Formats: sequence, structure tokens, C-alpha cells
Amino acid sequence: MVDLRLQVVATVLGVALAAAAAGSSSGKQFEFQEATVDAIHQGFRNGSLTSTALARFYLEQIARLNPLLRAVIEVNPDALAQAARADAERAASRGRCAVGLHGIPVLLKDNIDTRDRLNTTAGSLALLGSVVRRDAGVVARLRRAGAVILGKANPSEWSNFRPVASGWSARGGQTLNPYVLSVTPCGSSAGPGVAAAANMAAVTLGSETDGSILCPSSLNSVVGIKPTVGLTSRSGVIPITPLQDTIGPMCRTVSDAVRVLDVIVGYDELDAEATGAASKYIPHGGYTQFLRTNGLRGKRIGVPDVFFQGYDDMQLAVYEKHLDTMRQQGAVVIMDLDIATNFTDLGNQEILLMAAEFKISINAYLSGLLYSPVRSLAQVIAFNEAHPVEERLKDFGQPDLIAAEKTNGIGTRERAAIRRLREISTNGLEKLMKERRLDAIVAPNSDASSVLAVGGYPGIAVPAGYDEQGVPFAICFGGLQGYEPRLIEIAYAFEQATKVRRPPTFKR
Repeated sequence: MVDLRLQVVATVLGVALAAAAAGSSSGKQFEFQEATVDAIHQGFRNGSLTSTALARFYLEQIARLNPLLRAVIEVNPDALAQAARADAERAASRGRCAVGLHGIPVLLKDNIDTRDRLNTTAGSLALLGSVVRRDAGVVARLRRAGAVILGKANPSEWSNFRPVASGWSARGGQTLNPYVLSVTPCGSSAGPGVAAAANMAAVTLGSETDGSILCPSSLNSVVGIKPTVGLTSRSGVIPITPLQDTIGPMCRTVSDAVRVLDVIVGYDELDAEATGAASKYIPHGGYTQFLRTNGLRGKRIGVPDVFFQGYDDMQLAVYEKHLDTMRQQGAVVIMDLDIATNFTDLGNQEILLMAAEFKISINAYLSGLLYSPVRSLAQVIAFNEAHPVEERLKDFGQPDLIAAEKTNGIGTRERAAIRRLREISTNGLEKLMKERRLDAIVAPNSDASSVLAVGGYPGIAVPAGYDEQGVPFAICFGGLQGYEPRLIEIAYAFEQATKVRRPPTFKR
């Protein structure tokens, strides 16, 4: 393995070379490190940056850091051509298209379809070489906005529907946490989270079924938005369960994540039921209007006891300080709340239902591909059995895949699980928030992910601190379906009042 000091020196050298290449006759130079979407557009406007220089910088970052971090599974051979096209469009429009994500490179979790020369495999060798019919719904929106598809980020294989180590896939290897390399990167969207944290891209997309955006965002010190289910299309995304799957941004700032959210939300006829139902939540004028520094003022924020257990005194002290900051910013913080429903069976009911939903959903996805080496869940299982070394069957097995294959659709037990999970949501978080008139609840890291998942509720993870080792931790703001505007106000105001995030340290 390349010496870490050489990695860091090479990265710094790459920054200097790329910045010099991006300079213009005006003598201005663009600061690539930790660059935000706003800064990128400013660079486009003042001539210190081109999309081509930006894409080249990120490709260099990936080439230098990915042998260590393994956050990116594949880069797009057409990325520089897309960037050049964006530069030409911007020049032809005299800069008028320098908005949104136009000309900005985006990394996608490798379960999001792209109809191009990139693979879409969920990290599995079984799907290598498969051909999708069309771009995923969210990718179609990114392309219409002029974004550059930079490549695919490494997932936990099958989005952890195999019990693999977080961030491991047969195609991509093991993603490492860039803050402390020996610590888990957490969650199946580990690749996008690590890539954003390590400045391999300003913009990445992940997916969440239960914790897969919120957890890697928390442990890699980035902002992750898990939207209301149906707010973003799941068409063309390798599924787990349509009852919980959602696609969301993972970026270094709340502002960047919200700008991405504005681009990817909306109705999709290929995910008509969910996106049709959720479209009513999209505010006129989009989500960026809620980036308000005074967004905590008057907000009622609940602190359920159940989520703040098992943390050491240092982290609890940091969370207490953050609650004080919220109060100072004008929020009403309501302590010692009880979600008031017994959700000890939540996990079991979720897993029971997920197994049946996965089989139905993955078989439908595989049968819809233009070409695929495997056409069913049974064939995926057989492929893994035929490739035990590459797929590390001895280490991880495939019990969840096998259990799902044994299911027979949505029967009596599954319908009972659906009713039970609705009951947990209705009598739990929904009742608490309505009775106490809450705008949000707060929880450490992704501790509230299951409660949010089974209700299709949104959450936003924001960097909150670093432990004694230097491992990041986060605070998560969650709410009911359609609560994105108030969660964005809270998350942005909190971020601006605290400004916790710092770049990775690459500690061993």
C-alpha cells in the first residue's frame, strides 16, 4: 500500500496543479479544497474555473486517494466530455446557465442506473456488464440540470441486504473512513459519504432504506438528507423495499445538499404512486428559500430520551452544548420526551416485510434490464455460490438473500407487519410530534433511522463533533412526511451557528 504521507503530498500537489490550470487571464485562482456549489458557480462566473478543470481536479483526487479509501467504484470515461459541453453551453449563454448543478460533477451510489458506459451493480459481480434501459429518474433530472456524471461510488454490496461489512463490495473492496481509517465508514452509502468528505466530489447521491444515508453522513462528517419517501423517484434504482427506499444528497454543507435536493425531487411516471403522493409536499419556489440563518427561531424541537442512551460523557456534553445553542438561537427545546409506543418489535417486523418486498422488487428490476447475467434473485444466489472467493461467502454468507428467496409475496404475515409498522408510526412519532406541536426531533447520528424509515419520514444529519480519536459524530433532525422545509431551516441555522465540520485527517 502506498505510504499515507505520499498520498497527502500528492493530494496537495494535485490541488496546486489543478488550481494553476484553472486560472484565467484575470489572474484569479479557484480554491478547490472544500469548494461549495455556490463557490463553484462564482468561479464559473468570474472566470477562475471551468467545468473541465473541476472535473479534472476531482478525477485526480480520485486517482490519488481511491487506492487508499476505495470510495469510488468506477469513473465515467465521458465525464470530461460532459464537462466540456457544459463549458460550451455556459459560454454560449454568457453564463446564464451557471445555476443549480449545471457543469458540476456528481458521484452516484452504484445502485443508481445510468444509461451510459458506467456499470450499475450494487457492488455485486453478478450484475457486472448488465445494461439498463434508461437513466434512473434522479439521474434524468441531474442531466436536465446540466450536471456532469462523474462516476459511481462504492456501496455496501446489495445495500447491506447481504450482511457484509459496511462499505464492502466485491467490485469495490472495502471503503475506509477518511478521518480514522480503522473506523467503520458506516452504512451502505459509505462510498458517497467518504467521497464527499475527502473532496472527491462536492456532490454525491446515496440511497437509504434504514440508516444508509444518515449513518455514513454522521461518521464521515458530511450532511445527508434522507427525504420523505416518494419525494425523489426510485425508478432505475436497485431496490430493497418501495415502502422505505429513498434517494438523497450527501454533501459537505447543508446549502449544497439542499441545492441538490431541489434538482432531484418531483413526479416520475415510472414511480408514479409514491412520487405522485409526495409531490404535494414540494414547496413553490423550491427548498433553497429555507436556507435561513434565523431558521431556529421559534422552532419547537423535541429530545426523545430513548436515543441519547449509551453515549459517553464527552459526547453527551457536546450534544447538551448544541441544545443550548439551539435555545440561544430562539428554539424551544423540549427535553425528556417519550415516543410513547412500544417499538421493541420494530426491527423484526421490518425485516420480515423487507424480505418479501426485496424478492418482489429485485426480480422486477432484474427482469426489466436490457441485458443481465442474472435475471432473478435465485440466480443471484447461485452466482454467489459459484464465486465464493470473490464474493467472500465464508466471511459474510448471504442469509438475507436466501430468506427473501423463500418468501411468497405479500401474505398474511406481511400484511400484519405493514399494519404493525403503521401503528408504531401513528401512535409513536406522529402522535408525539402532533401532540407536542414539534417541528423536529433530534437524535445522535442515525439512532432515529428505524423510526424515520418505517414511517417514510425525512431526516437531516449535520456534523456535530469529533470524539477523542477524531471520529466524527452528528446530530440528526427528523420530522413527519413533508417536513423538509422546517428541517432545512433548523439544520442550516444549526450548521451556521456551530460550523463544526473540518476536513479529514487520514489517521491510522
